Order: sequence, then structure tokens, then C-alpha cells
Amino acid sequence: MALLIEQALNGVQLGFTLFLLAAGLTLIFGIMGVINLAHGSLFMIGAYAAALTAAKTGSFLIAFPVGLICAAIAGMVIEFLVVRRLYARDHLDQVLATFGLILFFNQMTIILFGRQPLFVEIPSWLEGSIPIVAGVQYPLYRFVIILVGLLTAVGLYFLIARTRIGMLIRAGATNRDMVRALGVDIKLLYTIVFGLGAMLAGLAGIMTGPISAVQVGMGEHVLILTFVVIIIGGVGSIKGAFAGALIVGVVDTMMRAFLPALMRHLMTSGSEADALAGGISAMGVYLLMAIVLLIKPKGLLPAHG
Repeated sequence: MALLIEQALNGVQLGFTLFLLAAGLTLIFGIMGVINLAHGSLFMIGAYAAALTAAKTGSFLIAFPVGLICAAIAGMVIEFLVVRRLYARDHLDQVLATFGLILFFNQMTIILFGRQPLFVEIPSWLEGSIPIVAGVQYPLYRFVIILVGLLTAVGLYFLIARTRIGMLIRAGATNRDMVRALGVDIKLLYTIVFGLGAMLAGLAGIMTGPISAVQVGMGEHVLILTFVVIIIGGVGSIKGAFAGALIVGVVDTMMRAFLPALMRHLMTSGSEADALAGGISAMGVYLLMAIVLLIKPKGLLPAHG
């Protein structure tokens, strides 16, 4: 039971990390209609900026805002120099251009910092474990990731539902031409939204750094899972991104944790059981995506309007 609770919490933690990425990507696609494959590079930029700052200063509290600012600035620069020229183009052009950005950022990172991964220590004040239920201790840092993800979700809700910028985001997602006709500086709005989405990706990278290696290309794998989250939840829906992220995080973690043991009970060869379990675990979330699309082609909580 203790292992089940611990793995469920690991799944929730992965889910909130995916939500930070999916929310930014959903904002960008919802209001701009742009498919941004370089979103994973913004995840990497946030992680690298925080890791390098932490190494220089020894302070995670300083590294945290630096990572956010660097990711946001990188996002706004990308929007101004590249994405702004893609709004009127079809999705294939957007995919090709933003894929080129992935290659650019990966090679630039290698040139500047080398291929060796960076390792970030968990801050001393976030080390240790906290009791969850009787007999279950959970790492404090992973719990903080869950808390940060939850607070971000609440903050995004209030930003989009209760503020003027949120009103413009919702209006722009529904009818961009009308928003422009009402005198809103749509270019500035797009830049702000892109910067916000980039900052969310950077936040995910910053929080992931201390529990995994910060390395070139670290955003590609997580970006694939992020697209799965968006498809399951519903394209353009923040609520869908939240639900899809938690579902994908828990399902992926549970399958990787418990399927090998289950297959060993069902098969005589341990090595074959592990190989089969690994394969099924790797494609589990994609099977889930296919099932959801068969039942609800627009996702679980599609955007309206």
C-alpha cells in the first residue's frame, strides 16, 4: 500500500510538471493558432539558466527567478523574430520553422556549455521527507513540485477568468479579428501570451532540474508527452490540459512501476517479461490517447467557442 501511494504521488508530480508545459502550449495555440515545437527548448532554457545560476551563486532562490526571466525573454524573442511571421502560414510551415528552432537551440547549447549534463542539488531547506499517511514518507521537494503546479493552476484560472488580460486572451482565442478591430494591440498581446507560455515551460524545467539531469535535448521527450496531454484533454483547453496531465502522469508512472512485476507473475522468463513490460509501459499513454480519441474525438474537456 505504501508503494502504491508513493507511486501515485510520483504520477501526480509528473502530471503537474506536464501541466506547466501543456498550459503554456495550450495558451499559445489557443490564441495564436501556432503549433510551437520549440516549446521543449524553452523548458531546456529555463532549466539551464537556473542550473548555471545555482552553480555560480549557490542559491536556488536566486536561480529560480533567473530561470523564469530567461525563459520568458527567450519566448518573446522567438515570437518577435520567428513566430510573428508564421501566423498567416499553415501548420506545416509552423512545424518546420519551430523544428528548426529546436535544432538551433540544441546546437547553441552544445557550443556554449558542452554536451556534459549539469546536475543541480536540491536546496538544503527542501531536502528530506514528509509524512503523508502512516508509514509513508514522501520527498519534500517532489511535494513542493506538486504544490507549485497546483498554485500555478489556480493562478492561471484567476488570470484568465478574472483579469483584463485574461478577458483579452479569451476574446482573442474566440475572434482575433474582432479584438483587433476594437483597438487592442494584438501584436503586443501575442508577445505577452507567448512570453507567459514560455515562462510556464521554463518553470517546469527549473523544477525538474534537481530531480533529473539538465542536458541538451531534455525538452524533446517531455514535449511528446505534452502533446499527448493536450490531445487527451482537448486542444485549446486549460481545464483539459490540467485533467489530461494528471491522467497521463499517473497512468505512465503506474505502468512503469507495477507492470514489470505483473508480467513476471504471468510469464516464466523474467527477461522476456521485463522486455515486454517495458515496451507496453512505453506505449501505454499512446494507447490511452487512442482510446480517448475513439470515444471523444475532441478530447475530454475541449475548448468551446
